[in-house]
Amino acid sequence: MNPLLELPRSVLLSLWVQGVGSGSDPVRRAARAVQGDDEPHLVADADDGAPAPVEDGASLEDLLAAWASGPRTSAALLPVPGDVTGLPPLVAAAAVDAGECVLAHAAGRAWAAVPEVTAFGSVHDTGHLVTWRVHEVPDWRPRLPGVVGTLSEAEMSLREALRDATEALAQLDVARWRDDAADAIAALRSDADPGWLLPSGLTPRALRVLVTAVRLRAVVELATADDGGAVNLWQADQRSAALRHVDHAARHAVAAATASAGAAGRPA
Repeated sequence: MNPLLELPRSVLLSLWVQGVGSGSDPVRRAARAVQGDDEPHLVADADDGAPAPVEDGASLEDLLAAWASGPRTSAALLPVPGDVTGLPPLVAAAAVDAGECVLAHAAGRAWAAVPEVTAFGSVHDTGHLVTWRVHEVPDWRPRLPGVVGTLSEAEMSLREALRDATEALAQLDVARWRDDAADAIAALRSDADPGWLLPSGLTPRALRVLVTAVRLRAVVELATADDGGAVNLWQADQRSAALRHVDHAARHAVAAATASAGAAGRPA
């Protein structure tokens, strides 16, 4: 899989919270899907004395089992400096530092979980230690659709962002982008399966929006690595503005897609 198309851990956790079935085996499979090549994930409380869904130092399996024991909803947010849309204030700073956050609602309580990731090993063989710090927060569900939009709105925003960015970047002579950026743009138009390990029950529309959003973010990441074909400061600023618009739409689309991912029902 192209590393640029990997799903953030928070996106995977949000999808599996909604998609995991009951029983130890489904929970174990869900935890493995979220962890991927990481070391087994751990869970830490918020260090503020507030009650937590599991004990401090519990495993990701324990957290999934606690959240998946009954009706639940979740969403993943991918905040950046200057855009903390949808984040509970309690976790905003940590979530921006991490670039991601999971919101969950289960057993009548609302939670926010932020991953703390530590890399180890060499650049050729890097491993990751991941601890999810979980905070109890006010119920986020009533507010989230109004700030990130519905799934249909997200799909429309992605189309508009892609069109506007394509026009702007074409005018600014981005044909001189690196080959890898050109390849990523070509991949954006591909229907190839990105190879994600996802739960069953994900709605086709949510998956389509999620794939498009992640591919757009990959293009933005490559395109912002240098000034491309921009030849002066004004062009560079215009190009950056177009790409920020794309990234904003893509990040909000991810939130909308994860929030609606379980609409087709969950496994028994």
